Amino acid sequence: MNVSDPVVSLTGVGPALEAKLAQLGIVSVGDLLMHWPRKYEDYSSVTLAANIQPGLVTLCGWFEQISSRYVRRGMHVTQAVLRDASGAVNVVWFNQPYRAAAIKPGKTYYVAGEYKLQSGRFAVLSPALEQADSLPLHSARIVPIYRETKGLTSKQIRELVGQALERVVLPATTLPQWLTAEAKLLPHDAATKELHFPTSAEQLNLARRRMAFEEVFALSLASQLIRREQRLEKALPVPFKQPLAKRFVESLPFTLTNDQRAAAWQIYQDMAQDQPMNRLLEGDVGSGKTAVAAMAALMALAAGHQVAYLAPTELLARQQADSLTKLLATQGYDHAVTLLVGSLKPVQKKRAQNAAKSGQAGLVVGTHALLQEKVDWHRLGLIIVDEQHRFGVAQRQALMKKAGHMPHVLSLTATPIPRSLALTLYGELDLSLLKTKPAGRQTIITELVSPNSTQKLYDTLLQQINAGGQVYVVCPLITDSTLLQAESAEAVYNKLRKGPLKSTRIGLLHGKLKAVDKQAVMADFVAGKLDVLVSTTVIEVGVDVPNATTMVIMSPERFGLAQLHQLRGRVGRGTVQSYCYLLLSDSKAPSRRLRALESSSDGFRLSELDLEIRGPGAIYGYAQHGALDLRLANLSDTALIALAQKMATKFIEKKEDLLQYESLAANVRAAQAVTNFN
Repeated sequence: MNVSDPVVSLTGVGPALEAKLAQLGIVSVGDLLMHWPRKYEDYSSVTLAANIQPGLVTLCGWFEQISSRYVRRGMHVTQAVLRDASGAVNVVWFNQPYRAAAIKPGKTYYVAGEYKLQSGRFAVLSPALEQADSLPLHSARIVPIYRETKGLTSKQIRELVGQALERVVLPATTLPQWLTAEAKLLPHDAATKELHFPTSAEQLNLARRRMAFEEVFALSLASQLIRREQRLEKALPVPFKQPLAKRFVESLPFTLTNDQRAAAWQIYQDMAQDQPMNRLLEGDVGSGKTAVAAMAALMALAAGHQVAYLAPTELLARQQADSLTKLLATQGYDHAVTLLVGSLKPVQKKRAQNAAKSGQAGLVVGTHALLQEKVDWHRLGLIIVDEQHRFGVAQRQALMKKAGHMPHVLSLTATPIPRSLALTLYGELDLSLLKTKPAGRQTIITELVSPNSTQKLYDTLLQQINAGGQVYVVCPLITDSTLLQAESAEAVYNKLRKGPLKSTRIGLLHGKLKAVDKQAVMADFVAGKLDVLVSTTVIEVGVDVPNATTMVIMSPERFGLAQLHQLRGRVGRGTVQSYCYLLLSDSKAPSRRLRALESSSDGFRLSELDLEIRGPGAIYGYAQHGALDLRLANLSDTALIALAQKMATKFIEKKEDLLQYESLAANVRAAQAVTNFN
């Protein structure tokens, strides 16, 4: 059997089971073998009946006194006594009527489950059961527990994985032998088997290290190959004009932070070269990324080049066009800014497209509309991608192809990413960090609010509105859901305008509204025509309303820590003290991450905590790296990352043929597809 064979090739997999496996992304035998356990339960120590203690246990013995009956409300109970040389233990199964007939007299069995008090007496409850004369899968070992779906249990998955491991010939290595030896890695086939069915805790750790290394190594190799390819590309140099930069900085209504100055200088040095810049400007909310981006755009415009500024939403595109126009006006470039978004009228679109083609439009701000075939460029020198995780790589590639050469690329993100993770995910990019906030930015006071204090919260909101402030109320859902117990924007909007806040002016904003309706609602909020804006996370990125001083986040348990921090950053844009209230769904003790948000405003520290608590998926959702499918790598393991990067460099220096390693080549291609700007 080959890993590419369909999962129905396995014995016992019919159409119904095939459909359930597909829900977990398991289509081929290889998918099954890559469906790593999410945790393990240790039943490897076999206990004598005389020594049994409450907790997870494994026993070995024969059965006596087996009885089976239905009790109240149709529940079925099978009771038995397991005996070994030292004594006997009660065993109970619920709703497994086949158990009594399946137990064979005189046979010795492994029993693995939880020994606990039930109905006044101790028993092993609903344990796994296997004959002791065969190699156990579910007992007497470290037992893997898998991600499941309705109608498909870990027990079934274990049996299928066990069958697949018996029938598939796995490659001993997917990496060069010199690399495996130097990095002290287990063979690939041994690591696969140990991850599914560990022979010891030590071997499990070695297996996890091997597979985690492969994941990070593929990323590191992809990034280094991209960087090598980029060195061969040619860009339009943008000479640094010190007097222009100095005049621009002096014209700003605020003083640049040292971080902003350092980032701008790094960008200027990059753009002066004929090799394309590929830099990521990473800054916490409110750290001043737009000002640095404007400095880069100004220098490109002064060199006679065009700039494309891609925003994640039309709302943000319009706002950034206004901000950039004001910033560049001091140097006479206010008329260079052109807006090109989907909701423009046909005649307006045509005018903007012609301006881009002729070069009359120096800086074109837009969304995916900039990627349409009708948009041609006169002399595109710089692309600024705001919140770059919001754009598909194919879209970015399309825009760059239109230029006829490789423009300089400046990517912006307000999602603070721990440095070790950023260097792994974005190894082909140079990194600039804005950690210091501009002077005058106030710390947002954040409070956790119990459901019992809801009315007190509404009274506080009314006080702040009466004092001239505006309020965001953010909900995780647009409409009520039968699956999720969480507040929806529509329900909260109707509740507030009919009840606690009926004396205020309330608007509703969410992703299903038409673009023109979204713009109208947001424009009313910006103009102060609305006191309260009930919204989904559509306001998460970039929306800047200095008069909005208060944010309420409903059901904060439904959001990731990084996302909550992003949302909180929508207030505190002015000089008035701002507040963020996290209205809990229930009265349970708040989680560690919510308490952390209450006590810290450092986005980088919070992102590290999010990574620690929820794993790398917490970050990948933002970084659009889901396709990388890292399942085992702990990206806070700096030693593993450093080793992978070192080995990737050696792999390239040795001129290894990537195509000789089929699975590695496939993983590298997947990594390049979501990181490559070429």
